[in-house]
Amino acid sequence: MQALRLDWAGGAPRLRAAEAMARHGLVTTVSSRAGTAVVVGWVGSARDRVAGARGLLDAVGRPGATPRLPIGDYAAVLVYPDRIVLMRDCHARIPLFFRESGGRVSAVSTSARCLGDFERLEHGYFCRYLTGNLAQPHSGLTPFSGVHRILGGEVVELSVTGQMRGRVRGRVGEADALRESTADGLRLSGAGKNLRLALESAVGRRVGRMTVCHVSGGTDSTSIALLAARLLGRGQGRGEDLALLAGRFDTGELAGERSYLEEAMKEIRRHAPAARPVMVDAGDVADFDDFEHHAGDADEPHAHAFRAPFWSRLHGAAAELGCDILMTGCGADPIVDANPLHLHKLARTGQLRQMTKQARAWAAGTERGVRDVVYDYVMRPSLPLAAERITALVHRGTVLGGLGSFARPRWLRSGFARAHGYREASIAESRFVFGRRPEESFFDAANYLAAPDSVSWHRARQDGFFLSHPFLDREVTATMRSLPVAATFHPGRPKAVLREAMEDLLPSRIRDRAVKVPFDQIYARGLRKHGDELIDLCRSARHPLVEEMFDVEVLCRAVREAQLGVGNAESWDRMNSSLALVAWLDGLAAPRPRAPGAPVIDGSCS
Repeated sequence: MQALRLDWAGGAPRLRAAEAMARHGLVTTVSSRAGTAVVVGWVGSARDRVAGARGLLDAVGRPGATPRLPIGDYAAVLVYPDRIVLMRDCHARIPLFFRESGGRVSAVSTSARCLGDFERLEHGYFCRYLTGNLAQPHSGLTPFSGVHRILGGEVVELSVTGQMRGRVRGRVGEADALRESTADGLRLSGAGKNLRLALESAVGRRVGRMTVCHVSGGTDSTSIALLAARLLGRGQGRGEDLALLAGRFDTGELAGERSYLEEAMKEIRRHAPAARPVMVDAGDVADFDDFEHHAGDADEPHAHAFRAPFWSRLHGAAAELGCDILMTGCGADPIVDANPLHLHKLARTGQLRQMTKQARAWAAGTERGVRDVVYDYVMRPSLPLAAERITALVHRGTVLGGLGSFARPRWLRSGFARAHGYREASIAESRFVFGRRPEESFFDAANYLAAPDSVSWHRARQDGFFLSHPFLDREVTATMRSLPVAATFHPGRPKAVLREAMEDLLPSRIRDRAVKVPFDQIYARGLRKHGDELIDLCRSARHPLVEEMFDVEVLCRAVREAQLGVGNAESWDRMNSSLALVAWLDGLAAPRPRAPGAPVIDGSCS
């Protein structure tokens, strides 16, 4: 989906934005004597996108200025008389790509597909993609040879004729410069106050003309909706509207969430009586509904395409309301909970007695064995590939059994993996997920795992909004990074800091709940309903790379095993990613009305 495009006509840069997305306010174009900027998304504040784009244009255009990356969800192209700057925010919600050959960039777009040649695919990309859910956003590779991704927080500078001048990671803003000394001796109450301030700022930045909050009845989404309701109820939102969006399940396991949902809605509306509850019947939704469409039409292979039917139904309801911002509670689980990889730091620094004590507390608080806790948070981060090999040997009898995040799935042909760097991709991925300091890498990895936005991005032109995630706001993440373990870890009380931060707002029944019903039911229903279709998709795939890459019958066996409940969340994710890749490649094999590189821009490639 092409929201902006930069190319060259007669040696001069030509920068254009998709008109349909500009009408929705998803793309903002500003010009001054300094130059022209096209910003997809928002900079600084979602409600004042023109001011944010103008501020970015002025800040980056100052002579000798080192680019500072303001908070926001954006990708931007800035054209000055003497240079061109391409950039994305640190959290990389909005994609941006460029086509390059011989050191010269010939085109820039938010769509790799619009820049790529379908006959020249980058096989190494598929190995990186297949290592796990985190691979795409932080890898410069794309599916198309010669097309490259601008990474989150990266600033690329070109000459006015497109010659590459440099790629640097931009500096963060002053809001991230939290001093460690402020966290010394901090306890739960102080940590809660810090998180509350950061969350209030994050929600305030995202309030729009028509704000919709996804509410599930859990602690996370209810917290975001309550903060938005409080902000708008006190008149600080300058008259904007608020709607509360929820998927309703009347039968099955998820029906148990309904009482929590109703209580959340009641409390939110107490703070903002004008807020409109919108209950969307999702009882008939199953994962993998219309899978070939959701996975096959995406700009890149979309690992979470199996869950798109649920989100698409909610998105459609939000679009009917005229929504311009849809806020979610995504990201709270890894960001505002205690960081278990602190155990690795204790072991690494020789504090074994303290590590053992805390491991026992973790085990008691999560109802797990001490050995399992030490394996997951100390041993596995130290030797991730070796740990996966050992686990796979223990579960040798099935396709899915023992399959983790990095080991080669049995349906990926070994010859293809060797030829195109699967082992190197696994090493790179494991280093990104764990790094030398896993307790720090944890936050970076969580950003990409917690909120896959491909559905939002793919639907944005028709819906008129992007998803936005306050828990993944840079200020919130920086706040949690700065907190000592003593302030965040309370055995048996997950997300203790968030519960403390929201103690005066959350209803006690929601604040004190320890578990939430997962979406396992709609996943299992989807496999029962569509398992045969998924197998037929694999066996009938037309793209030659499918057979070259996969042992199709082994992948089909994996689908059958998943239908029977064999495996775990990690192994199912690996299978889901592979199925999405098959559908995506099959979509490339279908006839297309556009030749690669066509200059028309209307939000798509057609």
